[in-house]
Amino acid sequence: MDGRHMQIGEVADRTGLSLRTIRHYEDVGLALPTARSQGGFRLYTDDDVARLLVIKRMKPLDFTLEEMRDLLTILDELQAADTDEATRTDLAKRLAVYRTLVEERCAKIRTRLSDAEQFSAELSTELRKHRA
Repeated sequence: MDGRHMQIGEVADRTGLSLRTIRHYEDVGLALPTARSQGGFRLYTDDDVARLLVIKRMKPLDFTLEEMRDLLTILDELQAADTDEATRTDLAKRLAVYRTLVEERCAKIRTRLSDAEQFSAELSTELRKHRA
């Protein structure tokens, strides 16, 4: 990271999230801006953007706010230099549970996508019948 701060508009552009969504994640305590300008504007770092991107990836997997908060805490603590080995082992076990959950939710999404693609193909076939 270069130490540079970004305002919320640039963060929205970089993440593809709306200003409203970014503010919501701040309001619920998931992604707080690193600083505020003298005028009160939110200021974000590259690490803040990375955190928002993690949250963005959780959303289509139907993570609850509590699950998001817990997973972000696990990731934060794993990255902390002062986390002892026993705690790291416990955190890794908790992370493995989330990894399994993500795999299960991805499988459900793949099934839904396959069903949707099959339906689209059926509609295309029906459309071709009636165009001839």
